Amino acid sequence: MEKVAFLCLGRMGYPMAGHLSRAGHDVRVYNRNPERAQQWVAEYGGEAASTPAEAAHDVDVVLVCTGNDDDLGQVLRGERGALRRMKRGSLLIDHTTASARIAKELADEGERGGVDFLDAPVSGGEEGAKKGVLTTMVGGSPEAFERAQPLFDCYAKTAVRLGPAGSGQLTKMVNQICIAGLVEGLAEGLAFAERAGLDAARVVEVISKGAAQSWQMDHRAAPMLEGAFDFGFAVDWMRKDLAIALEEARRNGARLPVAALVDQLYAEVQRRGGGRWDTSSLMALLSEGPASGRPA
Repeated sequence: MEKVAFLCLGRMGYPMAGHLSRAGHDVRVYNRNPERAQQWVAEYGGEAASTPAEAAHDVDVVLVCTGNDDDLGQVLRGERGALRRMKRGSLLIDHTTASARIAKELADEGERGGVDFLDAPVSGGEEGAKKGVLTTMVGGSPEAFERAQPLFDCYAKTAVRLGPAGSGQLTKMVNQICIAGLVEGLAEGLAFAERAGLDAARVVEVISKGAAQSWQMDHRAAPMLEGAFDFGFAVDWMRKDLAIALEEARRNGARLPVAALVDQLYAEVQRRGGGRWDTSSLMALLSEGPASGRPA
């Protein structure tokens, strides 16, 4: 069992830290809203720290799952940052979906202080975090990955090392690029079925047994047809992720015409007030009629 610190208890981090505690690890938590950290301690035990540096003091592994590059800098760097207090030989695991650039920077900063680093963004959403079945895409050394594997096993069904630092973040970009195209294709297909006068639910029942089947179809077709989007992975978050991918594409010369288009469609959902709706709310741009969860 490891002595670990988990920084940032958002929708993903809260249950992930909980799985670590239930598996028997000694967990210390930090959250910018201290009431949420105290709530976690009341539910799972362990202890709460008042700063990231305090949380990281004398632990074996520090895990963080926050919003973006700037958030990472705030909790890891500076006088109150976790890296300031991490001991030599410890391990830093970043589950944030962030840029490959900051992953490489953190790996270099950790190396100077004798700290191993893994960038390990996850896929599976809040539901996957609660059930402990996330998919983890990892960049870093083989030795650090092997050390982290028992921790990953607490909340992930799959953890794969893709290469050196930054590789996990680059793989998460691929994941989001693929999802964007799949969700838009599904929305267009369902809207077409409705316009054609078909029973769209029955259409999904049939085509989900063939080559068109996908996780998005299995889990998002029904709410799309119902127009209920008040759940899941928010449009605001998806646009943040697509911005990271599009910026990386500008750097490496990759062409992402579909991802760029879908990003602009999500911008329209935001303009309609749907920034916190699930990514399946692309359907709101294509389908007419009243719906309980559809942006106005």
